[in-house]
Amino acid sequence: MAEVSSRAAGAIPKVRSRRDGAAVPLDELDKKLLNLMQGSFPIAPRPYAEVARLARITEDVVLRRVQRLIDERIIRQVTPIFDTRALGYSSMLVAAKVDHENPHRAARIINSHPGVSHNYLRNHDFNLWFTIATEPESRLGLDGTLDVLTELTGAESVRQLPTLKLFKIRMDLEMEKGTRDLAKAGVAEEPRELEPIELSDLDIGAIRATQGDMPVIPEPYAPAAERLGLSQDRLLEHLESMRERKALRRVAAILFHRRAGFSANGMGVWKVADDDILETGKLMASFRGISHCYERPTYPDWPYSVFTMAHGRSKEECDAILDSIAEETGIEERATLYSSTEFKKIRLLYFTDEHRRWEAEHAGV
Repeated sequence: MAEVSSRAAGAIPKVRSRRDGAAVPLDELDKKLLNLMQGSFPIAPRPYAEVARLARITEDVVLRRVQRLIDERIIRQVTPIFDTRALGYSSMLVAAKVDHENPHRAARIINSHPGVSHNYLRNHDFNLWFTIATEPESRLGLDGTLDVLTELTGAESVRQLPTLKLFKIRMDLEMEKGTRDLAKAGVAEEPRELEPIELSDLDIGAIRATQGDMPVIPEPYAPAAERLGLSQDRLLEHLESMRERKALRRVAAILFHRRAGFSANGMGVWKVADDDILETGKLMASFRGISHCYERPTYPDWPYSVFTMAHGRSKEECDAILDSIAEETGIEERATLYSSTEFKKIRLLYFTDEHRRWEAEHAGV
């Protein structure tokens, strides 16, 4: 296995590997509800009643438990998860080599962009890793935006790592089962296409009305329907059509990983022969402990073409997941980059004025 490099001088990030992290104790019903809420929150008039039926408890108990899990910062939010590419946004993963003595300065500048959803310090010469999206009407676009950020941060080097092929994107943490289940291969699926779709005014209105935190009430879609001047049934019908057209991936609970007991995440990167990428990516994506799996471009100083994100209750559990993939695929040229600092993690808000304001402030456009 290839060793990740870090500079001898300067601040070296400390990998978080503490078992269970800042986890809050959860009972078996909490874990069952968290699995159900992450899987696919129903697009239905009374979705919590549907969750209650699956959990074999009452709707009132589900509502109280979910609200407590939000108050205790186990659940970050219950929200629609829209597909960035399907909505016409351009997005990519970026690796930046910034000042190792003070990466926080660069992180603050990068975080100021409203399209940055994730930003982590990782144990590599390319020490700052972030995802960024620009809206369809952006005058700078991704390349122009990255040029501005590179200049503002003084980054020594930047590597653009757009998605070439998407094998998996589904961030739900397995709350009830153990390492063996997370490290087990499942059924391989075909990679997803990433083409934008045509959006109607109602599509955009529904996105604006529903995105962000949904209320924990018996009919959580009703306030958004009222804002749109629609019946709840009409909004639900439209959200279902958006799901069928791939604009809406699902509605789900998003968790605070460490509070939920998953204190480590390892970005496993793999050198895969071009002819093997399709089948290998599908196999890697089938592992339960892998939340994201992509093909990305390579560079002379970056030979890894397939990226897999592993989430575990400890560094050891992440290692077990990635070691199982290595054993299954026979790939030896690989590396694992662990995050030491989470500078930003949000769900993007779409079709707002924030992007235009950022461009006007930082680039004068």
